[in-house]
Amino acid sequence: MKTIINNTLLFLILAFVLNCNSRNLTNFKPNIVYQTEKLIITQISENSFVHTSFLQTNDFGNVPCNGLIVRDKNETIIFDTPTDDKGSEELIKWIGLKLSSKINAIIPTHFHKDCLGGLNAFHNHKIPSYANVKTIELAKENNYTIPQNAFESDLTLNVGTEKTITKFFGEGHTKDDVVGYFPSENIMFGGCLIKELHANEGYLGDANVYAWSNTVQKVKDEYPNVKIVVPGHGKFGNKRLLDYTIKLFKTE
Repeated sequence: MKTIINNTLLFLILAFVLNCNSRNLTNFKPNIVYQTEKLIITQISENSFVHTSFLQTNDFGNVPCNGLIVRDKNETIIFDTPTDDKGSEELIKWIGLKLSSKINAIIPTHFHKDCLGGLNAFHNHKIPSYANVKTIELAKENNYTIPQNAFESDLTLNVGTEKTITKFFGEGHTKDDVVGYFPSENIMFGGCLIKELHANEGYLGDANVYAWSNTVQKVKDEYPNVKIVVPGHGKFGNKRLLDYTIKLFKTE
């Protein structure tokens, strides 16, 4: 009887701790922790930050562009660079000074400038870059800075004692879109593959609109426990962003 009681008590304690951790992530209030004309950094959970820089375009004006920083212990991994090297230098400096962290890797999620426009700065700081093989091919074709290390279907990298997963699910916004995931906090960086709520289709010059919806459905199926979804542009949210993007590009 005593053993049963002890086991029951242990189960209840464990359930309480897990529930508290879940509530802490859900109830975390986003907070801007750094802001200049070129760069905004917003903390969205205990160990994740959205970095937002700006890209001047002919068709859409001055566009805010998101990336994601995740950390554990004194290490970080970044998805997407700021839009130019000056913004990247700002970001690298902030991570060193405010997070006291090493940057293990920079991962551009596709070949457009809003993902790798500031890649040179990371290379100058000897920070390794990783990208899908298609991203590297397209960067070469467009005379952009070329990521150093290639992967085909997926990539797992350590950050502290945790990990990040980057995976190619199919074509959408471009032929090379990949999605980043931080399992310890169930946070996804969807990049430009994922739209914020109520967004329009945006730039389609390199898109496969016929595959887009099915690709995002695969993302949704792969990560059913996602809590926070960060799009390439606009406000982050929850898995409703996945449903919205699927519906937006549904062709059947």
